[in-house]
Amino acid sequence: MKLLEELQKTKNKLKRISELPQKISAIINNIKNLDSLASSQEIQVLLKFKFQDYLNSSVEDLPNFGQVGFKVYSQFEEDGILLYIFSLIGTTNKKVVEICVADGKECMATNLIINHGWQGYLFDGSANNVKLGQKFFLGHKQTFLMLPTFKQAWFTAENVNQILTEAEAIGEVDLLSLDIDGMDYWIWQAIECIQPRVCVFETNNFIPSNLSLTAKYDPNFYYLNQPKEQHLYRSVSLLAMAKLSQAKGYRLIGCHRYGFNCFFMRNDIGQNYFPEVSVESCHNNTFSKNLQIYQWPVVKDFDWQEV
Repeated sequence: MKLLEELQKTKNKLKRISELPQKISAIINNIKNLDSLASSQEIQVLLKFKFQDYLNSSVEDLPNFGQVGFKVYSQFEEDGILLYIFSLIGTTNKKVVEICVADGKECMATNLIINHGWQGYLFDGSANNVKLGQKFFLGHKQTFLMLPTFKQAWFTAENVNQILTEAEAIGEVDLLSLDIDGMDYWIWQAIECIQPRVCVFETNNFIPSNLSLTAKYDPNFYYLNQPKEQHLYRSVSLLAMAKLSQAKGYRLIGCHRYGFNCFFMRNDIGQNYFPEVSVESCHNNTFSKNLQIYQWPVVKDFDWQEV
């Protein structure tokens, strides 16, 4: 009799185990897409702990950015890359500054604000974008009690520190994201009031890896106000941004799969996890190579400034 009971218990255990794949599949099938899966706070918490398993690993054993990326609110897979980075280097105050954030629904900061409780300082030049963004965060169940700072501002090299200081975005912050499609180089050069630990910069990857070029400084520059054939005259090459960042104490640590959104880390942080990488390695993808072959000849004679 006892043997039969034990056999029945074993049979029940085996049945439960055999049903696990179907149960997991049912859960996944109830999620509309993988982005929804990644947007789950529970999943991201688990990912964070999984990433922290690499804390004692050598650089050679660490996953690359292409293996950890996913999109929730970022334009591409930057949300996953940022989660991975901060899982390994930790945070100090969970402050993120993003300049040119549109309405906040697709940017670098929002996943950190909504799903990880970060304090956001968000800026955009459009009053309508700011209005939509404020409404978005006010209506979200994770942020309506503690809204990010969201302000309209037109940034120049002359006013960037004043704007950030007046918004109380000063001192050390964990993340700075800068993507203004114009005077990016000059704004980053001018920033002094914050000391970000990690930066994300959009660069123009149609400019070849060996050229250190930027659009010339114009505080009123807006690329859409230029003739249509000059819309690609904007922003900065990755080499120029890497040289400037190096002078400010930062190193290039990688990029997303398309090679134009690039990550920099302050040199006193995370050297054992995120060593410096080359500009060439960030452009070693089909998208960047094609742009440099077909687009660069079209724009190479514009009024670029070597820096």
